[in-house]
Amino acid sequence: MSSGKTGLARVASHRGLALVLLLAAAHALAACSEGGFRPLYGVSAAGGGRVQERMAQVDVAPIPGRVGQRIRNELIFQNTGASEPPPPTHRLEVAIKETVISTLVQPDGSSAGQTYLIEASFRIIKISDKKVVMQGTSHARAAFERYTTAAVPSGSTFTYANVRAREDAENRAARVIADDLKTRVATYLSGAA
Repeated sequence: MSSGKTGLARVASHRGLALVLLLAAAHALAACSEGGFRPLYGVSAAGGGRVQERMAQVDVAPIPGRVGQRIRNELIFQNTGASEPPPPTHRLEVAIKETVISTLVQPDGSSAGQTYLIEASFRIIKISDKKVVMQGTSHARAAFERYTTAAVPSGSTFTYANVRAREDAENRAARVIADDLKTRVATYLSGAA
């Protein structure tokens, strides 16, 4: 009989523990909705507007170079969806630094691969008072293979293949930077009053 009471005591204990955990989880979820976690692209309780609408009001300054233009075009398209943007409230300024490092270096000093790196320093400026409200740095890298003359018999095809491989790596890295910048700007705008 004592084993029966122990079994019932265990069940009651487990039910009590489950009830305590359920109440703790309910409390944690309530705290999240009161000011903790909010969906990034949902309706913001603080600002009352949608983040996507606020993103469309961000003017993206020109970024020099082919890769800079790719980043800017991607940001503009993601922010506005190719529609006419409303008057801007903020300006995003980005300066990029590009680097290429050799990888897979052969004993003769030639390289079979390279990695393209971008470092993008950015700042968000509130247009009404010209105040820098956020700044930071974003990084991206993309590897690409360098084709040798042994792999590609024609010299012109060899050069073209290497140029296209690098451009593809630059484009991939530019997309990563644009996505990161969009997320960081959206995060700022979702919390800004």
